[in-house]
Amino acid sequence: MTGALHPIFALDITADGTARAAPDTGPAPGPGARWRWVHCDLGDAGLPGWAHAHLPAVAATALVQAETRPRCTPHGAGVILNLRGVNLNPGQDAADMVSLRLWVSDTLVVSVRMRRVFAIDTLRREAEAGDAPPDPGAFLCRLADLLTDRLEEVSLGLEDATDALEEAILGEDHERAADLAPTRRTAIRLHRYVGPQREALARLARIGAPLLQPDQQVLMSETANRVTRAVEELTGVTARLAALHDHLDAFHSARLGRNGYVLSVVAAIFLPLSFLTGLFGVNVAGMPGLAWPWAFAVLCVANLALGVALYAIFRALRWL
Repeated sequence: MTGALHPIFALDITADGTARAAPDTGPAPGPGARWRWVHCDLGDAGLPGWAHAHLPAVAATALVQAETRPRCTPHGAGVILNLRGVNLNPGQDAADMVSLRLWVSDTLVVSVRMRRVFAIDTLRREAEAGDAPPDPGAFLCRLADLLTDRLEEVSLGLEDATDALEEAILGEDHERAADLAPTRRTAIRLHRYVGPQREALARLARIGAPLLQPDQQVLMSETANRVTRAVEELTGVTARLAALHDHLDAFHSARLGRNGYVLSVVAAIFLPLSFLTGLFGVNVAGMPGLAWPWAFAVLCVANLALGVALYAIFRALRWL
């Protein structure tokens, strides 16, 4: 048996943007309010029962799903909306984007989060200061704008990081190569959610009255266009980082091949020298030069002459 719903907050908002605490957790706004905003935690034990009791079944199920991806699905008199925001929580990776599940109708907004969403905190502060969005359509425009602002900041930071990596790696400063893999993972993980979010916002922009007014549709279209630019930037960053990775692979392969070639040439030069020194070091009776005091010097000079001759031959054959 589930308990009662304990939302993070519930606000009744009037048409002039004034917000007050909702007297209950029902779906209908209180007297004089234009719309109600109920913000919940996914871990609230009372959320599933409350959602199924007050919302359409499909919307209730969507709000309590453990895993989501960005989407926009009109349903009846409202819309099911899943969005992602940059993770700004302390100690967490920005690319590990936080999810926000929403059910939005003309008089009700239900938002559910698993981790803290800073865009929601901003909207709450604005509402408590008397500057709340006057209707759910304006709420969606403001929310999408805040999420996109933070996404653009991270996207721009990735582009700057990629510029620095290109300058360092192509300038043979390979100490920065350790930053390549983490930056590439961040870009890939962001792109995974930002692409679907672009489609979700573009579809949301096409939803007409009563949820979005014509001017709000224009604002939402502009936000969707900004997300499209962010997707293109992330695509470009991912391609540039992949090219840098290929460049490093080619560089290391060439250096490894060059080192192996040098070792092979050195071995080819010293092999006959090693044979001669080994042969004359057997110390067997009757070995030529045993009784001649200049034998060792002659052997050294002969080895040196042989090494120079081999080097000259390799140069003539263009092996060096």
